Amino acid sequence: MTTSTDRPVVVAHDLSQVYKISRGIFRAADHLQAVSGVSFTLSAGRTLAVVGESGCGKSTLARMVSLIETPTAGELQLTGVDVMHATAAQRHQLRRAVQLVFQNPYGSLNPRKKIGAILEAPLEINTEFTADERADKARAMLALVGLRPEHYERYPHMFSGGQRQRIAIARALMLKPAVIVADEPVSALDVSIQAQVLNLLADLQHDLGLAYLFISHDLGVVRHIAHDLMVMYLGHTVEQGAKQAIFEQPLHPYTQALLASTPGIAGSGISQKRIVLKGELPSPLNPPSGCVFSTRCPNVTARCQTERPVLRELAGRQVACHEAEQFVQPAALQH
Repeated sequence: MTTSTDRPVVVAHDLSQVYKISRGIFRAADHLQAVSGVSFTLSAGRTLAVVGESGCGKSTLARMVSLIETPTAGELQLTGVDVMHATAAQRHQLRRAVQLVFQNPYGSLNPRKKIGAILEAPLEINTEFTADERADKARAMLALVGLRPEHYERYPHMFSGGQRQRIAIARALMLKPAVIVADEPVSALDVSIQAQVLNLLADLQHDLGLAYLFISHDLGVVRHIAHDLMVMYLGHTVEQGAKQAIFEQPLHPYTQALLASTPGIAGSGISQKRIVLKGELPSPLNPPSGCVFSTRCPNVTARCQTERPVLRELAGRQVACHEAEQFVQPAALQH
């Protein structure tokens, strides 16, 4: 049964995360802005993919949505509950509503426990089910993710990487969450196995109405699974909207560079041009004063170096670039 896709399960508004970095006893602490003013809405049955280079803030965003970290500022709602002002009891319930699937399935599974015990642990902690009921639900979940009944009695080291990730997905689903935060869930797998796991995630989403926050650096994987796309750079959202619109006509120079660097990504002439970014990623402790991408952008202007662009609607998506109009095809300007 598919859940209606117009029901928002995650609503984020101006989420920010700032870390204090100690510089010693006699020096003031530095402040690292890991995420700055990120907003999005994620509905049931939809996948929002968050992409960008290492250090762009996508994993920090995942930790905030999964309640591992509390945002420094902004608003966050999960299943209609205000996380920032939730009671302890509400936060306990919310942690059941959002579950994580990690990059390394072997590292996320206890090697000393059998698969049955691993799957039953969330039920043992959070529910009143009997031992027999927990075992029945664990076996049913194994079948749902494409594993056999005899796998219930085996240990994690007895499985392949793809099978271990199926087990990790099964464990995440044991409490019937509304949201799955998947942080690079297939990057450690062979390409052929990646397709199997992605197809499994798509089937589960269709059958259970799950919402996915999908963190990835692989645009080929994102093209396969995402409905919407958020491109982050140095903690900021630089382009955000429907996957198809962005892949066909990227408007931010950073998005263009990401697409151009991914073999086999078909799109507009812009995305197919070879774009070489110059310079290094700026330090988040000392970001550029204007546009955060200005130190590497091939189209930088004087305005870019002094005035930070805000996200604005353009050609069916949001983009934070002063010069984005030059990349819009004439027909798209009518939308």
